Amino acid sequence: MKSTYHDEGTCEEEEEPKHVNSGPKKSNILPLWGNDRTMNLNPLILTNIQSSHYFKVNLYELKTYHEVIDEIYYKVAHLEPWEKGSRKTAGQTGMCGGVRGVGAGGIVSTAYCLLYKLFTLKLTRKQLNGLITHPDSPYIRALGFMYIRYTQPPADLWDWYDEYLDDNEELDVKAGGGQVMTIGNILKNFLCKLEWFSTLFPRIPVPIQQKIEKNMSARYPAGMSQKPRESESESRIRDRDAEFRRATERDRTRLLDDRRRTPERRRSSEERRSRRSSEERRKRYSEERRKRNSEEKRRHNSSSEHYRRGHSKERHHSRHRNRSRSRHRHRH
Repeated sequence: MKSTYHDEGTCEEEEEPKHVNSGPKKSNILPLWGNDRTMNLNPLILTNIQSSHYFKVNLYELKTYHEVIDEIYYKVAHLEPWEKGSRKTAGQTGMCGGVRGVGAGGIVSTAYCLLYKLFTLKLTRKQLNGLITHPDSPYIRALGFMYIRYTQPPADLWDWYDEYLDDNEELDVKAGGGQVMTIGNILKNFLCKLEWFSTLFPRIPVPIQQKIEKNMSARYPAGMSQKPRESESESRIRDRDAEFRRATERDRTRLLDDRRRTPERRRSSEERRSRRSSEERRKRYSEERRKRNSEEKRRHNSSSEHYRRGHSKERHHSRHRNRSRSRHRHRH
């Protein structure tokens, strides 16, 4: 669906700072890389943006570049594509869940709606430079850098991001809070990783990606291209969470020990042990009695059989003697 929100005539332009993208003068018209209708966004995210009430009604009224910047300043609080808790991905596997961002929609975030709104304005180079150097809010700058990642040719990404890789301005990128990152670390993620929360950035061709990694290795020999350095806030949050987990584990262990030390707990444990030993004794006694009865029954059956056999033999001899005596009397 082709967007109808272009209003290039009303878009005011920012004065380009002197230090930004210094070098040969470039055209004020920005090139668009990839799909010029979808901004290379995930189809599910784009569909939710275009069908959202916020984009169709609220953002439709914004016609100028400065109005959109003001909206970013007041409304954007994170950089995830979905609002917290709005996506249901439980039980989904493979291509239907998680990183791919397909199979289950949700409430698309204000940040991504405004990012696509910027795309419909067809920003100029001066306006984009105004976004990434804006002094009022780090979220305005972050959306400018994200716009570059989605729309600019991969060969130009390093030139756009190079002088901001050590930028220490911080912002919380997670919906609901809890993941503070610096602008520099965000840009390192943009260059070195394909995933961004529950969606994917456009792929960078392998030769260009290798060149970017080579530049990162030369600039950060300690491996910054693979694992961006934590900011002070990130380190404090991580240490605080680890200390909280250790304290919780200590409290739980102490509670369990206190429970084990109580007289009631000891008595109940002793009663269970005594009941267990009594049951074992009863079982052992029953087994011994069963074996003893079985042995007595076997001996009794054996003696009875022996008696029957002996008694039958004695009767046979007695009958034989009686018949012999009878024949002897008749003969005489």
